[in-house]
Amino acid sequence: MALSNNVIRPINLVAILLSIPVIGAGIWLATEADNSCVKLLQWPVIILGILILVVALARFIGGFWRIHWLLILYLVAMLILIILLACLVVFIYMVMIKGSGYLAPSRAYLEYRLDDFSGWLCRRVRSPYKWDRIKSYLSSTQMCPELNQSYRMAQDFFNAHITPLQVIIIN
Repeated sequence: MALSNNVIRPINLVAILLSIPVIGAGIWLATEADNSCVKLLQWPVIILGILILVVALARFIGGFWRIHWLLILYLVAMLILIILLACLVVFIYMVMIKGSGYLAPSRAYLEYRLDDFSGWLCRRVRSPYKWDRIKSYLSSTQMCPELNQSYRMAQDFFNAHITPLQVIIIN
């Protein structure tokens, strides 16, 4: 029992110390930019940092004062966090499984096509409501200044950016 406590205590201390920068990053995201893409991440990051802090503090307090129900709460909360993280990893893998970039001429980065990704992601991006939100996110940055042109639908934007090499690859 003493060996497991000697292993868990440093891990718990690291979790407490790392939760503080995660919460700080969420607060920084809330105060930094007017970009709605960044604003979208602020609350999940803050909530994740707070959850890690609360779970680690539950283990610290329960272990220090030998409060058994708090240690059980710690185990259940940690199990839930691990299951949620595993579900997130599986979800991301399933959505991105087919998406892989390809080399484009005179580009220092890989090109991606929407059709290379899962059907679920394609439908989400192509729906008019989601496309309007994505367009507003991207046009608020300097990343895609050509989005200020009028593309009513996502497919109009993607069709306008097909190069002759892409047509050859598609066919």
